[in-house]
Amino acid sequence: MLRITELKLLIDHPEEALRPAIVKRLGINDADLLNFTLFKRSYDARKKYAELCFVYTIDAEVRDEASVLARLGKDKHVNPAPDTAYHFVAQAPEDLKERPLVVGFGPCGIFAALLLAQMGFKPIVLERGKEVRQRTKDTWGLWRKGVLNPESNVQFGEGGAGTFSDGKLYSQIKDPNFLGRKVMHEFVNAGAPEEILYVSKPHIGTFRLTGVVEKIRHQIIELGGEVRFEQRLTDVIIEDGALKGVELASGEKIYSKHVILALGHSARDTFRMLHKRDVFMEAKPFSIGCRIEHPQSVIDKARLGKFAGHPKIGAADYKLVHHAKNGRSVYSFCMCPGGTVVAATSEPNRVVTNGMSQYSRNERNANSGIVVGITPEVDYPGSPLAGIELQEKLESLAFEIGGRDYKAPGQLVGDFIAGKATTELGSVEPSYKPGIKLVNLAEALPDFVVEAMQEALPEFDKKIKGFAMNDAVLTGIETRTSSPLRITRGADFQSLNVKGLYPAGEGAGYAGGILSAGVDGIRVAEAVALDILGTHTK
Repeated sequence: MLRITELKLLIDHPEEALRPAIVKRLGINDADLLNFTLFKRSYDARKKYAELCFVYTIDAEVRDEASVLARLGKDKHVNPAPDTAYHFVAQAPEDLKERPLVVGFGPCGIFAALLLAQMGFKPIVLERGKEVRQRTKDTWGLWRKGVLNPESNVQFGEGGAGTFSDGKLYSQIKDPNFLGRKVMHEFVNAGAPEEILYVSKPHIGTFRLTGVVEKIRHQIIELGGEVRFEQRLTDVIIEDGALKGVELASGEKIYSKHVILALGHSARDTFRMLHKRDVFMEAKPFSIGCRIEHPQSVIDKARLGKFAGHPKIGAADYKLVHHAKNGRSVYSFCMCPGGTVVAATSEPNRVVTNGMSQYSRNERNANSGIVVGITPEVDYPGSPLAGIELQEKLESLAFEIGGRDYKAPGQLVGDFIAGKATTELGSVEPSYKPGIKLVNLAEALPDFVVEAMQEALPEFDKKIKGFAMNDAVLTGIETRTSSPLRITRGADFQSLNVKGLYPAGEGAGYAGGILSAGVDGIRVAEAVALDILGTHTK
């Protein structure tokens, strides 16, 4: 196979135009192009093209590949295609006596369990929340009625926090072994749209994700795995520096020498238990701020110009960063085109925001986190749990300021920049449910965060006209951008001081989104499989 990069066609080109373009690019006869597949399709909204183009990466099968490569040898955009197929590292022996445990069934836990099941290791999955459809009902209970279930919500349950998000499947992680392709293929096999394999910023959307997650669970079970819901981990059994098993809230003990901890970033009670058991962990940086909402039409026009609303492009997104004079970085986070701002707390009497979109991305508003980076060295020194304590303090304050009924504190962008409380909304209707209470958000955030955001918003307006529009809405607060700690692991993917404990995914500080969490789950599952085989053969 040959890989062709930077193949450009006008955005309105007919589907049948792609094959002739490949033939022309390679300088071959049509009959010599045996097959081709799309590896990637993107467009660059930063450039003001007279006519917007799709930019393709194509894998093509041709006759006499060697002669084509020799003829185009100096062309850096035509090369042998890399092997992107997934290759299993192990296969469980038939007389395997031990079953590995996977704690948590978000993206990391799902792919760790799926891979172990595909290799024949028959994992047992322990998830504190409920299966995805019941969990969805509980989550809507908070959004519609202000009733929180602390064990079944946006953060806890089948699919993890990523289920109630944009379903974004792109990442900036280095992935030399194309494990991300494995994640994508498994999603497609479970019912995700095939286009996620080639569009530059793929997403699935919440409603589609629920069905996809269910099908992967059924596959794990069909392969001999076991998935247990409403099973909260309360203790780990450690002897002589090695893990022997876990204890659940029910009192049941399950013994295994290989436990993958795929907790997610909100399992604060579990983090505290692990710290009490002296499992090595350390504080890490994260970010705090608010959600911002604009009319999606404003973002489309600023980003795409005359191509705004084009059906082949859809709702426009953005990515922004500003380095403030007070030394803080301000950036957009988890941008959700055509989406909604959602209540994302997992604990009573706290308010947290997040963003979500459906596959269609056709809601009236665009939203994104506008967050400011903080570090343990400067902002929460001391215990590895200090970042969690800061999150809890801010989330509790937001609950109080919002009226103690899970409404979120909100403010117009113009008033926020001016430093005065908002008394009435303008043209932008906030999407957050159960609703917002108009306040001065400076009361809910540290002074340095407010100062950095007030400086950054007008700067962002220079890049996206209308970004600092007076009527845009800020909804607070966003605190769970990433895990505030890392359960540090070694090169063997095991805890530094507890053999057999495999911290993984976003909660352990090793991922930041669905794709990177899924990739980390695969990598850790591979390490577990190889270690089990090594122990088995001794």
